[in-house]
Amino acid sequence: MRKTLSIVLAFILMIALATPVNAADKAVLDAAVNSTAAYMLEAVSAPEVGSVGGEWAVIGLARSGYDVPDSYYENYYRTVEQYVRARGGVLDNIKHTEYSRVILALTAAGYEPRDVGGYDLTAPLKDFDKTVWQGINGPIWALIALDSKNYPNSRRDEYISEILRLQLSGGGWNLTGNNGDAGLTGMALQALAKYRDRADVDAAIDRALTFLSGVQDTRGGFSSGFSVGASNVESAVQVLVALCELGISVDDSRFVKNGSTLIDNILSYRNADGSFNHTQNGEDEQMSTEQALYALVAAQRAADGRNSLYRMSDTVRRGEFRPADVIGLPGKHEDVNLVPVTLPGKTFTDVRNHANQAAIESLAERGIITGKSDTSFDPDATMTRAEFAAIVTRGLGLPSMPYNPFSDVLEAAWYAVPVATAYFYEIVAGTSLATFNPNGIITRQEAAVMVTRAARLAGMDTARTETQIRDTLAQFGDYRTAANWAQSSLAFCFDTGIMDDNEFDIEPGKAIKRCEVAEMLYRMLGMANLL
Repeated sequence: MRKTLSIVLAFILMIALATPVNAADKAVLDAAVNSTAAYMLEAVSAPEVGSVGGEWAVIGLARSGYDVPDSYYENYYRTVEQYVRARGGVLDNIKHTEYSRVILALTAAGYEPRDVGGYDLTAPLKDFDKTVWQGINGPIWALIALDSKNYPNSRRDEYISEILRLQLSGGGWNLTGNNGDAGLTGMALQALAKYRDRADVDAAIDRALTFLSGVQDTRGGFSSGFSVGASNVESAVQVLVALCELGISVDDSRFVKNGSTLIDNILSYRNADGSFNHTQNGEDEQMSTEQALYALVAAQRAADGRNSLYRMSDTVRRGEFRPADVIGLPGKHEDVNLVPVTLPGKTFTDVRNHANQAAIESLAERGIITGKSDTSFDPDATMTRAEFAAIVTRGLGLPSMPYNPFSDVLEAAWYAVPVATAYFYEIVAGTSLATFNPNGIITRQEAAVMVTRAARLAGMDTARTETQIRDTLAQFGDYRTAANWAQSSLAFCFDTGIMDDNEFDIEPGKAIKRCEVAEMLYRMLGMANLL
């Protein structure tokens, strides 16, 4: 049926194109979008995480309004979630555009990129140095992704400044050299479009538009700056999307050459089956088709007066992908619950670029962990036993238990209920039958024991044989100094990656830092499907 529909739409499109018009009218545009969307749904039936056959196909389809089964997006989300978990939340160590692309696809499909398998995919874009490492592409796509649904990030101004700094004297942008590239200039304009109220941005946009109008060819298209004269569909795509993001009509006289608009030019690369060629005489390419689809969708949305391609506040959330009966692990205690995000974008000034920033912010967004003040977390400070009890019980979403057997935990103390709850669920024990020592500083081995008990409550298999314990701990120079009662828990934490096994020593009696506790709990909750 889908193939038949594609043929019918292609026939409509050919008839429409036979009519002499100065610009592709709405009927032609709609037919082209539907035909290419039908082609895309068949060509990329199971999108993966990747720049081809992945996110761009999802973005084009999701923003087109074409009738796509919900299962298509659900399966993509499941693929992304598995991919993210398998890589420990690290999509790429140096190319942060990987995060930006996935953020855009998830947002377009209606999913939350700040909670994918327990990982916040927007968090790496808070690292300015790593984001700009790969050149102008980094800040461009970081801005586009973050602004797609106004995701919190304090580095926006820095990314804008970096893009403006790299504008060439001729008005365009390029990865290297002094000659502007039309495609890359289009991308830069897409990123800057939301900031035109700034005088410096507005001036940069005007210079770029003048540059693009000047290099547009006689057929209404553009050539790549990397290969002079190589007119191609991708360059035209990026300029068309830029005009749509800026609210500039495709019929604007600056971008009509010999009666041909950018839409006319892009459609000239189109094949009868809905696919697109890279060049006029080249073979069809999947990347070319994916880019052409989302560009035509951008033009269609502009013609319909809808939100632009990358302004995704209009996306409909598909709800939590995980139904309630599969949140957490099968063996978890019935009182353990997933804690939702209630403070999106919550951060602290002193965790910027910190190694544990993602963990701290993820827990803070859920109210699991708090700062020493509203703006300060104090990551390197120690933590008391009472503070740990409060954090771990909130992390597991446990109901409050009032019974308190400890004489040194006063009923009026802020930590009375969390300590009682942690004791009830056997996460913590007293220092004696009658005392808890709530203000005592928790050590690394004590934290390992308590996190392991929490993990067991969450349904994880924490048991370790003597051989497993010995094999795991023997790699550390000071393993014999760990208390007997803590060794099994330490082995569990190191085996699962809850604690980092790259250190030379365990340092079991050393006071653990607040940032380290946040990282341990964050990793455990992620493994237990509770983030």
